[in-house]
Amino acid sequence: MIELTDPIALADFYAVLFEDQQVNLPNSTSDRIKQSHDFLKRFATDKIIYGVNTGFGPMAQYRIAEGDQIQLQYNLIRSHAAGMGDVLDPIYAKSTLLARLHTLSLGYSGVHSNAVELMLEMLNRDILPVIYQHGGVGASGDLVQLAHLALNMIGEGNVFYQGQKIPAAVALANEGLQPMQIHIREGLALINGTSVMTGVGIVNVIYGKRLLNWSIACSALMNELVSAYDDHLSETLNGTKKHEGQQQVAAKMRDIIADSKLIRKRHEHLYSRRIEESIFKDKLQEYYSIRCVPQILGPIWEALQHCTATLIREVNSANDNPIIDVASASVYHGGNFHGDYIAFEMDKLRIAIAKLTMLMERQLNYLLNSSLNEILPSFVNLGKLGLNFGMQGAQFTATSTTAENQTLATPIYTHSIPNNKDNQDIVSMGTNSACLTKKVIDNAYEVLAIQLLTLVQAVEALDCQANLSTKSKKVYTDIRSIVPIFKEDMVLSPYLTAIKDHVKAND
Repeated sequence: MIELTDPIALADFYAVLFEDQQVNLPNSTSDRIKQSHDFLKRFATDKIIYGVNTGFGPMAQYRIAEGDQIQLQYNLIRSHAAGMGDVLDPIYAKSTLLARLHTLSLGYSGVHSNAVELMLEMLNRDILPVIYQHGGVGASGDLVQLAHLALNMIGEGNVFYQGQKIPAAVALANEGLQPMQIHIREGLALINGTSVMTGVGIVNVIYGKRLLNWSIACSALMNELVSAYDDHLSETLNGTKKHEGQQQVAAKMRDIIADSKLIRKRHEHLYSRRIEESIFKDKLQEYYSIRCVPQILGPIWEALQHCTATLIREVNSANDNPIIDVASASVYHGGNFHGDYIAFEMDKLRIAIAKLTMLMERQLNYLLNSSLNEILPSFVNLGKLGLNFGMQGAQFTATSTTAENQTLATPIYTHSIPNNKDNQDIVSMGTNSACLTKKVIDNAYEVLAIQLLTLVQAVEALDCQANLSTKSKKVYTDIRSIVPIFKEDMVLSPYLTAIKDHVKAND
């Protein structure tokens, strides 16, 4: 059971999303929510408060009569539930729900406790909102996407429930839950924040870190297959460049290959004997995609670290407007709902993952091109050259998918378009960025699947299983449990999909 206290950590999200942990609201959190609501209700009786007794956005100049204030919130939810396009997978919807739940539980939004309690029940019972990827511009938060969450909470729209997409009213009734009743500003508080871009972003970094670990494992296995020299991964060499990411990646690779019988020690092979040749048959240094992995993946490691820290700061922040502060007995109007922090991080992460995909594609190309590696048959073809094709067809998929990632890596943070009668005159496009990053990460797993299958076929071609390091041998065994050795051509798509599903689900 996860106690929803401040601050929430990445590990808490992981436990809820990937381990099906339940969430609990401690009494202190419930008290904080109630105090915020009670204060706002008193404070707003004789004062003008945006979104309580005024219209929204450019219509904030219109005062709303007391008798219309509840209907105002319902109108906001229904009018903004205008999303289109692909629907977020349930895990991203669940992350969004947890992110919004935690933000509202901080006690800066003035919502009635029944809103938070219903969100908690939906989370714990896996009643997850159907949220469309195309929607808000990420300035007043994720208005359109979060409106679909709010719509579900008033018993309208569709949800994911027990593996199906069904009406929210049916799912709530099936669990004995009542739709949320509006009390003062629950509509605005639910949709006015960055919880979709943050929720999607948190899943992105979890999958991104897993992807990086697999790429490091593949890179280590690449070094083993070509019997690379050990010094480019040495602590001494990488310690002379003062970047933590590079040093971390090199250390992970050293750990993987520690007991390999294939890695050569430069000192033993080249420094301890007199070299007479004028032309060397063996390469003194490997291609950059093998030798420079710490330098290439190091910045990606650091990007993931920084991105994670920013996301966790955001999810522990009050990203709403206005902000209700009980301690100072005041209501503050501002722009905490603006998504620039997340938009920028998602763009940087998308660029990083696109570069990681490029590294995997170049390593794959090295394996498939016998003129480069000089140790493997063309396309790692274990059958009859000319008659069989090996991994030739799969390379087309990897190359085209990498090209798509390169295109999708274009930043959207700089693509602000004014809207909302120019009230939102500079926006973040944060959810667009998070969803594009989601796509790039998923694409990268497809390229990874092709690389892994090629690697294990290469192990067969070189007959070097017995000499692999213990950790590389486990990678080999895991993939071989999914795809048997093949010499004759066969349909690879189902096997590649199975590998993708395996690596995406396992560290």
